[in-house]
Amino acid sequence: MYIADLHIHSRYSRATSKDCTPEYLDLWARRKGIGIVGSGDFTHPAWREELAEKLEPVGNGLYVLKKEYRIEDNTAADTMQPHFVITGEISSIYKKYDRVRKVHSLILLPGLEEAEMISRKLEAIGNIHSDGRPILGLDCHDLLEILLEMCPESVYVPAHIWTPHFSLFGAFSGFDSVEECYGDLSGHIHAMETGLSSDPPMNWRVSALDGYQLISNSDAHSPAKLGREANLLDIGLSYEELKEAIQTGNGLKGTIEFFPEEGKYHYDGHRKCGLCLAPVETERYHGICPVCGRKLTIGVSHRVEQLADRPEGYRKEQAAGFESLVPLPEIIGASVGLSSASARVEREYRNLLQKLGPEFSILREIPLEEIRSVSGILISEGIGRLRKGQVTRLPGFDGEYGIIRLFTQGELDHLEGQMSLFDMSETASNEMKSVQSPGRAGERGRNSRQESEGQSYDPDEGIKSGKIPDFRQPSEQLRTGASNLAKNEKTAGFPAEILGTADAQKYTWNENQRRAIESIDRVTAVTAGPGTGKTGTLAAHILHLLENRRVKPSCITAVTFTNQAAGEMRERVRRQLGKGTAAKKLQIGTFHSIAWKILKENGVEFTLAGDSETRDLAGRIIKVYGLEMTVFRLLTWISNYKTGSRTFAFDVTAGESEHDAKLRNAFQVYQSTLKDWNALDFDDLLLEALRIARDRAEENRKNMDAGQFSYLMVDEFQDISPLQYELMKAWNEGGKELFVIGDQDQAIYGFRGADAGCFQRLSEEFPQTCRITLEENYRSAPQILTAASEVISHNPGGKRQLRASRPEGVPVRIVEADSEMSEAIFTAKEINRLAGGIGMLEAQEIFPEREGRARGFEEISVLYRTRRQADLLESCLKKEGIPYVVAGRDDFLMEPAVRGTVSFFKSLVQPDNLLAGQTALKLLWDLDAGDMTKSIYQNMADKYRPFMKKKKPQKILDEWMKDLNLEKNKGIGKLYRTAVFYQTMPEFTEALDLGVESDLKRCGEKRYTSGAVTLMTLHGSKGLEFPVVMIYGARKGMIPFESEKYSSYEEEERRLFYVGLTRAKEELILTTSKEESSFLKEIPAEAASREKARSHKNMGNGRQMSLFDFMK
Repeated sequence: MYIADLHIHSRYSRATSKDCTPEYLDLWARRKGIGIVGSGDFTHPAWREELAEKLEPVGNGLYVLKKEYRIEDNTAADTMQPHFVITGEISSIYKKYDRVRKVHSLILLPGLEEAEMISRKLEAIGNIHSDGRPILGLDCHDLLEILLEMCPESVYVPAHIWTPHFSLFGAFSGFDSVEECYGDLSGHIHAMETGLSSDPPMNWRVSALDGYQLISNSDAHSPAKLGREANLLDIGLSYEELKEAIQTGNGLKGTIEFFPEEGKYHYDGHRKCGLCLAPVETERYHGICPVCGRKLTIGVSHRVEQLADRPEGYRKEQAAGFESLVPLPEIIGASVGLSSASARVEREYRNLLQKLGPEFSILREIPLEEIRSVSGILISEGIGRLRKGQVTRLPGFDGEYGIIRLFTQGELDHLEGQMSLFDMSETASNEMKSVQSPGRAGERGRNSRQESEGQSYDPDEGIKSGKIPDFRQPSEQLRTGASNLAKNEKTAGFPAEILGTADAQKYTWNENQRRAIESIDRVTAVTAGPGTGKTGTLAAHILHLLENRRVKPSCITAVTFTNQAAGEMRERVRRQLGKGTAAKKLQIGTFHSIAWKILKENGVEFTLAGDSETRDLAGRIIKVYGLEMTVFRLLTWISNYKTGSRTFAFDVTAGESEHDAKLRNAFQVYQSTLKDWNALDFDDLLLEALRIARDRAEENRKNMDAGQFSYLMVDEFQDISPLQYELMKAWNEGGKELFVIGDQDQAIYGFRGADAGCFQRLSEEFPQTCRITLEENYRSAPQILTAASEVISHNPGGKRQLRASRPEGVPVRIVEADSEMSEAIFTAKEINRLAGGIGMLEAQEIFPEREGRARGFEEISVLYRTRRQADLLESCLKKEGIPYVVAGRDDFLMEPAVRGTVSFFKSLVQPDNLLAGQTALKLLWDLDAGDMTKSIYQNMADKYRPFMKKKKPQKILDEWMKDLNLEKNKGIGKLYRTAVFYQTMPEFTEALDLGVESDLKRCGEKRYTSGAVTLMTLHGSKGLEFPVVMIYGARKGMIPFESEKYSSYEEEERRLFYVGLTRAKEELILTTSKEESSFLKEIPAEAASREKARSHKNMGNGRQMSLFDFMK
């Protein structure tokens, strides 16, 4: 018979002992009497390397410690040789069925080679370097599928299935059935790990678990904790027999258990309030703590009660046996009235091991007389009581371990603890209770854990006496938490034809929304503040044209600011119109995408010069003419000159300066080069479209028909440039209606030539314009709206009037950190807190402080002023395994290797794009076009051209990185993680050319997970919304932005900050360090709370730091 503990952790896991090494695991396994030990943490590269160095295979899928690493100790059996099996634990955090799921999985493998193979696969999905128990945004179903495909001999076991925060049946983030979690792969689950807070009888109550083997393990974070729970196996020492025992029960003779009450999540309660409750008492309080009014942490016992279909005390037929034990140091400590960690207890523990043998033999097998001869009466009596189950149990709750008592204080007081066996037995018979009922609030706090008087506390009596407030009828908001708020936001002001939900039918548009939707004026200008239903109103206007006014879809065009917005608009309309052709005939897109389409329809032959090509061309021109300006500055100047955003005149008569002459020549060379290569840049694309529109303008006026632009709608009107304004008018010349919608207070692209005065200009040119203002905000909580309105009211235009429709929320939080590093660490830690903790340690510390439900990562966005601020944030999130996506045009796209790579694949997708090919030659191989270099390009083109339509961009880039030795290039790595969002290379290159801001996304890891935090600039956040928004870096010099090379425009910077503030729906957190932003001072005190971020300590020991280090 062997004792096996298969679930343990290495020193590379968070919150583990530095002694979690092969040497000490072997030593403690010998001290305990454990024959088979899990290696733990097989996914961590450094731990695998250490295992390979210190363990040697014994030819049957198991390993032993090499002799040179064995620690000789007189407290450990010399003749015993523990065997290691390769194991690990994966933490999966993902969204399924509209809920965030957090489930841990225990995995057994037949060897280190298989561990290496599986780890390589998982490394492509997420970060496996920061924690021995990696956190992946991977569905448990998909994890199991990977194991079945790559290693059929693996064993998959749902870990500690009842733990509230991180388990299959967990109360906070688990499932109600195996099938709900694993779907079609449920048949491949054969065993369940019961966890410390449940024992077999509790699991027998759930008939759905009858077909599974129940196993128990310690989940040890230090070698001394090995064997807290374990398995009794009557098998040979081989992986195959171990696997068979776990999956079929053949050889699984039983388990060694914690007393379930000792588990730290057995009963319900609030640790910080010192309140421990049985499930029935929790139900009487409706799950609300009567002390603080927050949600109680639901324990395993309660959760089992919810899923059980059998009564307490049910005994499953032919079930394997189990033994409930207490660690020997705790028995020794109980006998002398000392802590189990005291020096005196440790000495006695070592004495017993040295004289009697392994701990499990002492606890389970050695006669009591023999134990008494070595230890005295009380220790042997304690072990005797333990073997009979004669213990007093105080249940653990909300992260605090329970207490198992073997003696009363009176017994310990007799004759320095040496009382007669008769006295002890008599007292024991009177004192022992199978389970003590919990005490009232305050009786079981962290520093005062007293036994109850054997009676349950009656909450009715507490309420009648006035000692505890009556929380049995809590408010609806308190009872359901933040999840309840979404109902109002999603439905008010948005009827069913837009939402696509039956519930929405009872809601109607507000008066001004309806005026906008039904407007028939020649020109309608709608000012729509943030959260007032701008997008929904615009979509409803389109539907009104189609369904009520019977306008042909081929006569309607909607211009959006981003391609993502265009896709969302299309989807909203399609949901109402169904699968017919009407939605497909609508023209919806950005100015540039529609212009591209028009040029192609009119037979204009051209290639598009994207960022990569124009930057390379501008860089060459700057060198030739010796211009003292950056590439960005020159391209901005050229763009502004072309679009009319600024007035630039080369007035030779006034005496042209040398700099002006250089700029004029540079501009001419730039344009002539594009012409030579038959290329257009983005501004030329619009200028050509404008030329075509003006050529047709007269005919359109005569026919009173603007074709596809007869009914023209323009979204985000405040951010169009003068050129786009002229294009809008030209397209709608002869048309029926022009409908524009936007908000002057959200005009944030002045630096790109946008004209915030476009609303005024439109009214002047079209005096009969119908002007409508939307002022009712359906997005943000009142405190958020108050803060934002006060800030923007410091700009000209007077007091802003936005009415909040949502119920009261929490104040805006302004958090001050000591440094940028502390600010980034706080941000990652706060995301952790919002998500309810990503590890079990964090969960028990954090979750009781959270009101309502835990957030999904996808509900959280971090906004910042400049892209470079993201570097530190990414580092902190990556180290902690928090999945994230970076949205926006990132700086890595400007790196030579990335620009060259993009240009190369563009040249394959667009064979006529000679400029792209030339750019690739220059940036990748530092060669100019010519006969000698054609062969280099042609060889690569011949290899990759067949892949363009058959392979996904990520697969193509995999090969590309190897061919050009770019595997370690960080920029190319980021391009690779951007490619994950696209199915074909043509789609990918088009997105890189035409995509703006939030159109482009990059994964933090090599595989995309939908449950990910979004990182983006304030500019990129326009038009988006999130339940939780954190604005990072709200400090002087950053918001408003100040730079020697950038002339800050305070009013526009304030508008940008206002955009960021109003992205938040329920929670808004502003972080700062050093000197805070002047804009923070504009937020009224009644709308905000201020706090200091907790400082961190630099460990300085050379190892990688984690947030756990920072929290010490």
